[in-house]
Amino acid sequence: MRHISVPVLVDVPRQTNTTELVLRQAAKASNPALFAVKGASGEWEDISATEFRRQVEDIAKGLISSGVQPGDRIALMARTRYEWSLADFAIWFAGAISVPVYETSSPAQVAWILGDSGAVGAFVESARHEDVVRQAVELEDLTSLDHVWQFDGDGLDTLRTAGVGTDDQTLAERRDRAGLDDVATIIYTSGTTGKPKGCELTHGNFVELSDNAGAALPEVAREGGQTIMFLPLAHVFARFISVLCVAVGATVAHTPDVKNLLPDLQSYQPTFILAVPRVFEKVYNNSMLKAEDGGKGKIFHAGADVAIAWSKAEQAGRIPLALRVKHAVFDRLLYGKIRTAMGGRVEHAVSGGAPLGDRLGHFFHGIGLMVLEGYGLTETTAPITVNTPQRIKIGSVGVPLPGNAVKIADDGEILAKGVCVMKGYLNRPDLTDEAFVDGWFRTGDIGQLDEDGFLSITGRKKEIIVTASGKNVIPALLEDAIRSNALVSQCVVVGDQRAFISALVTLDEEALPGWLDRHDLPAGTTMAEAAELPRVREEIQHLVDQANTTVSRAEAIKEFRIVPTDFTETTGHLTPSLKIKRAQVLKDYSDVVESIYSSAARQ
Repeated sequence: MRHISVPVLVDVPRQTNTTELVLRQAAKASNPALFAVKGASGEWEDISATEFRRQVEDIAKGLISSGVQPGDRIALMARTRYEWSLADFAIWFAGAISVPVYETSSPAQVAWILGDSGAVGAFVESARHEDVVRQAVELEDLTSLDHVWQFDGDGLDTLRTAGVGTDDQTLAERRDRAGLDDVATIIYTSGTTGKPKGCELTHGNFVELSDNAGAALPEVAREGGQTIMFLPLAHVFARFISVLCVAVGATVAHTPDVKNLLPDLQSYQPTFILAVPRVFEKVYNNSMLKAEDGGKGKIFHAGADVAIAWSKAEQAGRIPLALRVKHAVFDRLLYGKIRTAMGGRVEHAVSGGAPLGDRLGHFFHGIGLMVLEGYGLTETTAPITVNTPQRIKIGSVGVPLPGNAVKIADDGEILAKGVCVMKGYLNRPDLTDEAFVDGWFRTGDIGQLDEDGFLSITGRKKEIIVTASGKNVIPALLEDAIRSNALVSQCVVVGDQRAFISALVTLDEEALPGWLDRHDLPAGTTMAEAAELPRVREEIQHLVDQANTTVSRAEAIKEFRIVPTDFTETTGHLTPSLKIKRAQVLKDYSDVVESIYSSAARQ
């Protein structure tokens, strides 16, 4: 199949905007809880739709009284917390446009976004974030930015006080100004290459996609459903899910520090979660390491094999009796404990941001957590396609959501069209024209559609490696296989215009101590020392050999180097959404790469 289009399930009037989602829930007799926050006692307290509307309107009135005009851009720089969504909707109620900024951004990065978007104000979390914004203003002489409101300070109270002078009629006029075709937010790409581009996403992108996603996923996105948000709300994936929950009346809690994720999952007990594949890898690896450290590694691995086999059999339509029995035994021994650690009530997880792979998909499905993998970009308001409980093929990223379409170009590139696709890139009509062909958005990803319309992702078009002999190599296939091991944190495959394929590998700092202990190696061994240990190299070589069995000899990794430090966001090698900045890695480790090929040439 080369093309699939799914008609809308929900038609939305053209004069609708995102604020209508809040009004819709507040008008319900059930008055559902839209958010939950931790009170002074540490208990979760619900915020109803009517209460959320009241709080949003108070802040929106303050923005209007402070001089914010229709169409003005307001930045948002904070960790994932309730006030982020409160400010987001208040900006929309005031008729303005929100501009998310990753809270880890440097002054130079913030200056670019504030300047390019023309922001007139900014919500920030703390004094540290305000200091970064102030530095950014001085760096580029951003005289248009008049206001900075701090969540941890008195910023919101200042707005509430200022808003007393704005009447309900003025607010209603502001709220009603935008329609589906108007820009709601400008989200800057996290920038694996070059300066971030501002993606103009409309109210229609959010409202039409939310309403149709809710109709397609009624078991997951529903009133009474609960999720806990820990991904950055500056990222389009978390942002869309947050808006979707308001659209359907589900409740969102927040945990800004992932160190608190496990206890927060257990106390809040969500019914569904969303995460990027790296989080699922961590859950799997941490469960495995805990079992191995407790002398129960054989039980874990046997249980994992049964879970995967059960899931594959269930997807094929027939589960043999012996497998059912084994699955029931491991449900008591293993699977139930993993589910309990995640709160005990999680039935579905939504995965996006990068390919998950069928191994993890089948494992989690087999333990009782259906992972609904989807696919999208910042430019597509997150999901173009997604698996649903009724239509799922593990290993794929599902079929288009209602209102979306996918086409595979002659060179294998995935093209997208529909309610999800952005208006364009801010201030860059040249890039906007380049991104579209005959009305289809060029995703830059390579993939294929099967006979049932399920999309599978092969890799990034720009990341395809062409060796000196002209062989095309997709690095993600090898990288994902190697990174699946708990000892490995990151893997970057190298070889463009080179004689053979090689790889840079980093070790997982959290997993390393347990691995050393199980292999009778000194406990105080550092990451740099471990990179030189023969036993560690043997383990990585084994992983490389396994990965090589999945590709041809010309695509196989011939050499690798273990890098002594990990690739992280702090080192500048990962984006805030945990994608590898491949060009930056190759630049910073060019000497290591050169040593691989010069050594080979001397042999």
